[in-house]
Amino acid sequence: MQFDAIYTTYEKRIYGFLVRLSGRRDVADDLFQETWLRLARHAPTLSEDTDIAAWLFTVARNLYRSHVRWSIADRLRRRDVVEAVTSTTPEIDHAWRERWQKLETALGELPVAHREILLLVGVEAMEPQLAAQVLGISAAAARQRLSRARAALAYALGEEGTPWKI
Repeated sequence: MQFDAIYTTYEKRIYGFLVRLSGRRDVADDLFQETWLRLARHAPTLSEDTDIAAWLFTVARNLYRSHVRWSIADRLRRRDVVEAVTSTTPEIDHAWRERWQKLETALGELPVAHREILLLVGVEAMEPQLAAQVLGISAAAARQRLSRARAALAYALGEEGTPWKI
């Protein structure tokens, strides 16, 4: 697959993942760009059977984790997340927008491990087994983490027992 085709296929998903994970557009912009530079650099060494989606999300996640480890200014600033996600969908009515805002706020307050699994499975529609590969954990651990993350999200929303389909 050509670089342009891969970029077109995954750019919005990778960028959305990084915005939600970091909560900051400026950080997401930098990590997004570095993700694609890594693909350009490593593409010749990837095997034919490489799952590009898993590879890209793994790179994006690892870049984010490195950013958190090395960034002194890493604070939980998430004021632009809701705008970044909802500003591109003006057809959503007011009630839905409020519910979406509530979900994004609750998601942003979860621990990173919970956010990662929810974003990969719920937003990116990855199977838990593929998400496990991206996260570097076993499939069983991914399923357990997903279950706990869903429960934590429901609790944060004050809606235990109400499925959010994420």
